[in-house]
Amino acid sequence: MVKRIIIAALLLALVGGGLIGFNLFRDQMIEQIFADMPAQSMPVEIVEVQPATWQPALNAIGTVNANQGVDLTVESAGILREILFEPNTQVEAGQLLIRLDDVVQRADLEAARTQLELERTNLSRQQELQSRGVATSATLETTQAAFSAAQAQVARAEAVVEQREVTAPFAGTIGLLRVDLGEFVQPGTIIATLQDLTTMRVDFSLAEQSLPDLYIGQTLHLSSDDGQQSFEGEVSGIDPRVDPASRLVAVRGTVEQTDGALTPGQFVRLRLDLPQEEDVIALPQTAVVSSLYGDYVYVVRPQEDDADALAVRQVFVETGRRSNGLVEIREGLEAGDRVVTSGQNRLSNNTPVTISEQPVAEGPDTGAPEPEEPVEDAPAEDTAAAGGRVAEGTTE
Repeated sequence: MVKRIIIAALLLALVGGGLIGFNLFRDQMIEQIFADMPAQSMPVEIVEVQPATWQPALNAIGTVNANQGVDLTVESAGILREILFEPNTQVEAGQLLIRLDDVVQRADLEAARTQLELERTNLSRQQELQSRGVATSATLETTQAAFSAAQAQVARAEAVVEQREVTAPFAGTIGLLRVDLGEFVQPGTIIATLQDLTTMRVDFSLAEQSLPDLYIGQTLHLSSDDGQQSFEGEVSGIDPRVDPASRLVAVRGTVEQTDGALTPGQFVRLRLDLPQEEDVIALPQTAVVSSLYGDYVYVVRPQEDDADALAVRQVFVETGRRSNGLVEIREGLEAGDRVVTSGQNRLSNNTPVTISEQPVAEGPDTGAPEPEEPVEDAPAEDTAAAGGRVAEGTTE
């Protein structure tokens, strides 16, 4: 019995040892095959770094309003009797737009005019009598005072009649009628809106650090939110006071238009160009990868063991301003470096690559690999602790 148990144990050990040995041999052969297999080169798109002219700019968002725009109202209460305009039409300055019921006011005006004619006749008579030496000076002065009072009454009656009418204070486009014919309106009731669409103003705000770069007459570029429309204007006003709560300065621009494309209340994007700078290194924003160590790019260089083959190296860079899809590179690259612009999520340090003449299809978005450690080309400050570098704001 004991002999059988010993034989079974030996057989079991022999079988188990054989399996373990086979697995070790298999793993070793697989590692050897993959070690001898040449690494597959990844196709990448590149851009060659060259100093260029940089156009810095200040970006903002603003709201468009008419340079002249009012809500038309009435000064006195009454019933709306006449509407003398068509909505959404052009009106001239001083054009009569509406008239309230003014029968009583015009009757008072006629009475005041009649009284004025009577006082004018009395004044003429007294002046003639005074010239003959019949009337006294006191009587003439009393008649002159009565004539002046009658003139004032006529002026007052005319003003009351004018308050029953609404005229256009300036030329512009009148909007929708907000009251109905025959309706009783109160003072302050909005009848319609009048907007002068030939000259538009746009109000926006910029950070207080931008104040030294602003000046009256500065060219202003505007575009609609969808980017389908673009306009040009100029800075017409700068608030001399910075808002202490937001640290922003209010700026106003003026845009002349003939086609009415800009509408009061419209949202627009703005750009103010600053003086151009020469010999600035800039890359497409897609070339820069952000990580916990900082911002870096992949630079294509010859492989160390094969000068005819290419590989990528992670190079840490110091980024600056951003504009029109480009990012300024302040440190880390030199003219002539070839930088990968797409496909970084499939790359790592020393990955063999080939330069593709055609656009490279992106793989699954698994995120760009984190650098194992800062490479020798990285600036010393880029090896700081995690946290990265914060991208700059809208001031470019």
